[in-house]
Amino acid sequence: MRRRDFLGMPVALGGLAAMTSVGATDSMAMAAQPNAPAPNPLGVKALVFDTFGTVVDWRGSIIREATQWGQAKNLQIDWGKFADSWRAGYGPSMDKVRKGTLPWMKLDDLHRMILEDLLKQYNITGLTEEEKQHWNSVWHRLNGWPDAVEGLTLLKKNFVIATLSNGNVSLLVEMAKFAGLPWDTVFGSDLFHHFKPDREVYLGAVDLLSCKPSEVMMVAAHPTDLAAAQSFGLKAGYVPRPLEGGPDRKPTPASAATLASFDVVAADFVELSAKLS
Repeated sequence: MRRRDFLGMPVALGGLAAMTSVGATDSMAMAAQPNAPAPNPLGVKALVFDTFGTVVDWRGSIIREATQWGQAKNLQIDWGKFADSWRAGYGPSMDKVRKGTLPWMKLDDLHRMILEDLLKQYNITGLTEEEKQHWNSVWHRLNGWPDAVEGLTLLKKNFVIATLSNGNVSLLVEMAKFAGLPWDTVFGSDLFHHFKPDREVYLGAVDLLSCKPSEVMMVAAHPTDLAAAQSFGLKAGYVPRPLEGGPDRKPTPASAATLASFDVVAADFVELSAKLS
């Protein structure tokens, strides 16, 4: 026997022995890894979250900051309507990008375009460029819903958690730092040069996570977002936010059929964690 072959025998035999004992030691290996994600019946490895409205209270946050800003500027404005108008321009501006009427633009830039129109509409004049930029970045300074940080922290123990938002990455990172949101990573529309509900956004995130679509759950307060994600093979977790539009605007509840189509329905992120554990 050649010396090289002889020296290789213990390695080969050891490898064979290890292979035959893998099944018996799987449970021991799992027990030795206390930080390993726990299995779940849905086979989900990662959760990706709509952000505006689902994770953060965009309307309440803008009203609170605008009220202080308005007092300093002596502006008598219905800031609830102002916030609603700003948000209302969001969808149409993204559609212009999709149709090619506007070139690709980050959400920060679209927000600034809408803001310029609102400043004219509300006759807000005399602002410096620095003041306009600061006010436009109010979207970076949004507070999470009361359950957001606690619930995300619980979910992070067993899943990769990430944003999947039409916001740009820099906006989402600054928002996370401001609100204390414990993301593992952030996915913004500028990574894909597409806005939801385009397939490139959902499947782009799946690809970056090195997962199959069925291993990723979209979590959102908006049934249309979840329906789009499901159409591309992702799972759906519905967490309604009835106060997103303010205390006086009650959203139309999802139908029984719509609720039944989702993989999980939870009142908040803490309950979502309990249902997925």
